[in-house]
Amino acid sequence: MKLLHIDSSILGDNSASRQLSHDVVEAWKAAEADVMVTYRDLAADAISHFSAQTLIAAGTSAELRDAAQKHETDLSASTMAEFLAADAVVIAAPMYNFTIPTQLKAWIDRIAVAGQTFRYTEAGPEGLCGGKKLVIVSTSGGLHAGQPSGVAHEEYLKVMFGFLGITDIEFVRAEGLAYGDEMRTKAMSEAKLQISEQFAAA
Repeated sequence: MKLLHIDSSILGDNSASRQLSHDVVEAWKAAEADVMVTYRDLAADAISHFSAQTLIAAGTSAELRDAAQKHETDLSASTMAEFLAADAVVIAAPMYNFTIPTQLKAWIDRIAVAGQTFRYTEAGPEGLCGGKKLVIVSTSGGLHAGQPSGVAHEEYLKVMFGFLGITDIEFVRAEGLAYGDEMRTKAMSEAKLQISEQFAAA
């Protein structure tokens, strides 16, 4: 099984989402011996934002592209290839200002491509990525899940990946991380327990 692991936090080793996404991947590897992991760190190796230059590069024939345009098309192609090849995806998605990190949004913009991961039909849009499993590690300093303040975070991710046809989505959640040491410890312990129980039952 091919597993794509995405980190997006800018906090390095201090990141709760990085710790938990690592735990998810390690538990998955322990549960299934044939797991092959591809890792992308969107903070350390940021993907440039989707722009007019991205569109121009895509519309320029390969032999006429300059170095910057070739970089753009190669980046889009490699990002898409990793996503399409994956049977499962683990995404670490901390909340920044009520939404996901800009680095993660840049990655999503590279994989949400008409004709490759979704298409429009006479009956409406159709996702082309059904069959993939997605685990989203959701972390936040406050308490937002199920609240209006969480709509642009977890709800956005559910809508976005549902649009691509992915319906097998599970959240590993650690909230209230900024509410003091006791709350942080409790939230992280509960998330780690969820991970252990999930893969013990797999």
